[in-house]
Amino acid sequence: MVVKEYDALPQAAASIRNDVFVKEQGFVDEFDDVDAGARHIVLYDGDQPISTCRIYFNSDKQSFVVGRIAVIRQYRGKNYGAKTLSAAEDVIRRDGGKSVLLAAQVRATVFYEKQGYAKQGDEFMEEDCPHIWMIKRL
Repeated sequence: MVVKEYDALPQAAASIRNDVFVKEQGFVDEFDDVDAGARHIVLYDGDQPISTCRIYFNSDKQSFVVGRIAVIRQYRGKNYGAKTLSAAEDVIRRDGGKSVLLAAQVRATVFYEKQGYAKQGDEFMEEDCPHIWMIKRL
């Protein structure tokens, strides 16, 4: 497994997100202005991109947000979601971050709790899917 960082949205990350969020989950507003200012992480198995996420500053500029965590179907259930999140946390620590926020799909909160995240606030809707903010102190 190889982890690569990009300062612009690479085609590998866009392709994974399109497959997971647009084709599988039916989200229509997957790509947004945040992508331009985010750091993008892609994990590879050889030359095959298998998972991705993006990292950006929260609007308060005091905390980092990890979002758009996606693993292609054939690599799910093999711990690549956790490895992708861990790679993002390593980048955030390196850059001096002390906490991470993420907007989790409610159905995925158990996964994030296993990674050390705690729910924060109330549920909200994004793309007709219930989400909740979660936080982890690094």
